[in-house]
Amino acid sequence: MRRPPNLLTGRGRGASRRRVAGLLSLALLGGCDRAGTSRDGTLAVADTVIAMPSPATTGSSTPHLALDASGRVLLSWTQRLPDSSVAVQMATWNGSTWDSTRTISQARDYFVNWADFPAITALGNGDLAAHWLEREAGGKYTYGVRVVRSSDEGRSWSAPVTPHTDGLAAEHGFVSLWSEGASDVGLVWLDGRKSAMADSAREMTIRTALVSSTGAITREALIDARSCDCCQTGTAATRGGRVLVYRDRSEAEIRDIAIVRQTPTGWSAPMRVHADEWHYPGCPVNGPQVAATGDTVVVAWYTAARDTARVNIARSVDGGATFAPPVRVDDGDPMGRVDVVLDDAANPVVVWLEQRGPDVAEVLARTVHGNAPGPVRVISRTSGARQSGFPRIIRQGAHVVVAWTRVNPLQVHVARFPLSHTPTR
Repeated sequence: MRRPPNLLTGRGRGASRRRVAGLLSLALLGGCDRAGTSRDGTLAVADTVIAMPSPATTGSSTPHLALDASGRVLLSWTQRLPDSSVAVQMATWNGSTWDSTRTISQARDYFVNWADFPAITALGNGDLAAHWLEREAGGKYTYGVRVVRSSDEGRSWSAPVTPHTDGLAAEHGFVSLWSEGASDVGLVWLDGRKSAMADSAREMTIRTALVSSTGAITREALIDARSCDCCQTGTAATRGGRVLVYRDRSEAEIRDIAIVRQTPTGWSAPMRVHADEWHYPGCPVNGPQVAATGDTVVVAWYTAARDTARVNIARSVDGGATFAPPVRVDDGDPMGRVDVVLDDAANPVVVWLEQRGPDVAEVLARTVHGNAPGPVRVISRTSGARQSGFPRIIRQGAHVVVAWTRVNPLQVHVARFPLSHTPTR
């Protein structure tokens, strides 16, 4: 993955307010770290955020969350082992504790990256599917996607399948998974095969495919012939079909968020969610995420257009065909790294990283009612460094479960909070 220069961050809502809010949240979390810590080292309660014991030990990072067919939370992560090798691991929350950690894969030549990481999902027939990235041809940025499945809740896994059929030594990553029908695995990813073609421009593309239970690859499709180089993709299911979101890249280096919709005749043409007009000749490593229910689609994303950093959401009520103007949801100095879920009223709950000082950040969450952002909820302090990665959230009933990475020591943490809460600021 190419390393972009540092972005300028905005100072859009008043330094005094942020200083007060930051001091309040740091005091709150610091007090809880001392007085509210149980014997096993987990937090008790902070701002209605209830810490859950993490199944991931020191050396873990890059968490991802999903729900299984029974509505239980699945957590996957990357684990550095004592011999300095790496494993992709998972655990399932049974309502009061995590089951035993299970290894999805290990002893492979992984491509390990803070922003491009493994994921897990549940299929319609109850199977689990997961993916990771594996180096190919010995190049620094030549790696491919590997997809596996399990029919016994992660105790054993199939042989890996590679969903891209180009056979070229190039970048393939930033994958989003979904369940297609009863047993197929759907994938959308960034594909760099053009960089390995002598007569082609060095551009990333967006591609998608299905992997069947037998490993057959079908419905391969090119979604966009030119996209941003290293931003995450996102996907959600609407009443009318699936939507895919990603950061696009125009010929003029405008890096705004695009959406495509699944239609009876195939994928729609890409459309911008909003014309941020962010001109940036590099990759910000900050992709969008999307949540949907019925015909409502909400996209959350980071932009620094016009030298002002923002986390925005935009809502569609027609399945992603059109979007209302964006609503800003950050606390004044965001780093982005967003995720989003919806409550019962289709209000988005957004999580992101907010800068609080040199190498100090907070994981924040906020519910947006219509065009009105609610109060900020502090999840945790963390580092602003790349190793802190991307917080992920999933809705489970009346709660939101959030997973994030803290640094020094490097470890995945997990907590939950109710969808509704009393303002704390």
